[in-house]
Amino acid sequence: MNLDLFEEEPHGAGPLEFQRALTDWLRASQQAGQVRRDSSAAVYEHMWSALAQWCVARGIALDEITAADLDAYIASRGGFDELTSRYALRLLRLVERVMEHRRLAHGLPANRAATELIAARADVRFANSHARDPLPEVLPASEAKRLVSYLADSRPRPGGAGYWQDLRNRASVALMLGAGLTPGDVRALTLEGVVFDGGRVRELPWKLRLPGNGNSPARETPMAPWAARLLASWLQVRRQQGIPGPMCFPSTKSSGKPWGKVAQYTAARTVLLAAGIEDVEGGSYKLRHTFALRQLRKGKPSHEIARWLGLSDPAMMERYKRILITPVELA
Repeated sequence: MNLDLFEEEPHGAGPLEFQRALTDWLRASQQAGQVRRDSSAAVYEHMWSALAQWCVARGIALDEITAADLDAYIASRGGFDELTSRYALRLLRLVERVMEHRRLAHGLPANRAATELIAARADVRFANSHARDPLPEVLPASEAKRLVSYLADSRPRPGGAGYWQDLRNRASVALMLGAGLTPGDVRALTLEGVVFDGGRVRELPWKLRLPGNGNSPARETPMAPWAARLLASWLQVRRQQGIPGPMCFPSTKSSGKPWGKVAQYTAARTVLLAAGIEDVEGGSYKLRHTFALRQLRKGKPSHEIARWLGLSDPAMMERYKRILITPVELA
C-alpha cells in the first residue's frame, strides 16, 4: 500500500492504522507459511487498500468497523450478487483474520463485524463450496403464474392518486421476471435502453440495453411479450404524465431522479405481497432466477442466457442446470 497518497487522520480513522494492521498480519502470516506467494500478498494489499480508502473517506476508524459498514462497502462495489459473493467472502475473511491478529497482538476487544456479516449471508458463506452451495431460489410454478396474471391483468384505475406509481412498480417487477433484470438493473435502466426498433410488433419494445456496472459488462436482454406490453403501458403513462428525466423508472413524478435502493426494494416487495406471493424474502432475485431457468428449459444456449443476465462466472449457469424444473408458460 502506498502511504504517500494519504495523510494521517486523527482518532484512528486515517490510513496508517489500516496499513499497520495489514502489514503486521501479512508479516506474521508469511512467517507462519500461511501466505507463501507474493501475488497473494499483492491481492490482499489491493483489497485492503480499497476498503481502507472507503473507510477513511467516511471517517470510520479501523477498530470501529461494523457489519453494517462492511455491508455498505460491498454494496458500493456492486452488492451481493452472483459475481461478487466470492470476492465478498475473500474480503470478509481477510478482515476477520486481520482483526483477530490485531486483537491478539495488542490486547484489543474483539471485533466480529466480518464474522457477523458472513453468518448473515448464506450466499457468501457458501461462495466457494460446490457441494454445499445453496441453489438459487425460484418461484413455484403456481406463484409464477399468479404473479404474471396479477402484473398483466390487474391494472390500477386510470386517474387514481397513485396510478403512475402502481404501474411503474408493476412494470419494474415484470422486467425482473420477464427479462431477468436485477434490482440494480431496474434502477439503472434508461429510456434510451428500451429498444423498439427491430421488434415483431410495432410500438412494442422487445429488448433492453443495460449499462455495465463494474461487475458485468453492458449488455442486451430480450423481454417476454407480456412484460413488454406492461412496459409499453408504463412508458405511455410516463409520457402522458410529463415525467422528466432519462430514467425509465424515476423515483418521483416531479423530479425524474433515479429510484433509490430502499424505495425500489419496498415497491417490489409490495407488488409481490399484493400478488399473493407467500415468501417475499429474496423475491427480486427469485424472479431473475426463474427467468434464467425458463430460458434453459426452452433450450436456449447457456452462454446466451449468461450474456443476457450479465454473468461471467460459468459456475452460476451450472447451478441453474442443477435445478431445472418445468416452468410455467410466461409468454
